Amino acid sequence: MINYFVENIALKDCAFWGTVTAFLLTCILLAVAGKFLPRDQGREFAHDGAKSAGKPRGAGFIFVIAFVVASAIFAPLKNEIIIYLILLVAAMMTGFLDDCAKTPWGEYKKAIFDLIIAVMVAWTYLNYNGNEITLSITNDVVVIPTWLFVILAVILVWVSINVTNCADGVDGLSGTLTIISLMTFFGVYMLLDISKDFGVILLIFVVCILGYLWFNATPSHLMMGDAGSRAMGLFIAIAALKSGRPLLYIPVAIVLILDGGLGLVKVFLKRFLKISILKNTRTPLHDHVRKVKDWSNTQAVFRFAIIQIMISVIVIYMIW
Repeated sequence: MINYFVENIALKDCAFWGTVTAFLLTCILLAVAGKFLPRDQGREFAHDGAKSAGKPRGAGFIFVIAFVVASAIFAPLKNEIIIYLILLVAAMMTGFLDDCAKTPWGEYKKAIFDLIIAVMVAWTYLNYNGNEITLSITNDVVVIPTWLFVILAVILVWVSINVTNCADGVDGLSGTLTIISLMTFFGVYMLLDISKDFGVILLIFVVCILGYLWFNATPSHLMMGDAGSRAMGLFIAIAALKSGRPLLYIPVAIVLILDGGLGLVKVFLKRFLKISILKNTRTPLHDHVRKVKDWSNTQAVFRFAIIQIMISVIVIYMIW
């Protein structure tokens, strides 16, 4: 929006002032409004889940709103980006309504909402960008049939939303991993000189998470809830699509995928196919390392982050 009022403003100036504004706005809103958020009831089956009881949750509602406001002011808005912002708010609201509900929403209800959002993201991306993807290792451009592209994009978005949501269970973990994944994609954008407009949006989203982590670092004062984790998962998927190399999602978010995704696979196989796997492994993996390996919360966050950083460095090196 600011580019309509300030002539010839540079993209990097929009990024700078947008990130500064987003960070300050997030911190101020969380400090002022955080106490009005719904209170967490504790997680019965999570390791140390009782420690979260009574803390404000749903902070994702606040930092997503701060992100949208800052983006609307400073980011170069195009129709495609506006649609993504609307869908991001929709993903946040489904999570926030679940956070506020006295009786948590059922898995199938949330899955249906996630599927609707995933279809809309896939169709929007296809409409504005086409159905070509680039294979990072060979740099070959592959044209995927439209119907198959939509299916694969829907799977990407749905998986990203849910594994990120499942990885949220340790103070600072999912937010830190999301920042690493998003900044890896930002590095890809810069190296390949692509999606620079979306790069501004990406930076604004990252600093909003940083503002949240200011309050969420161990011992946390508030929690993001499904409102934040679902929005972060959706944004990572969009960032992967906008890179033109969506298969990069796998290495760039591999720790989130393994931490949150193994539990989904385990439950799916057990519930629908009566197949039991990982019988001696607690899921999400952050519960396993804390309960079985006796890692502290801080060790879990730092070690998971270190693993993802090393993998992300390899990804950047291969593209460079």
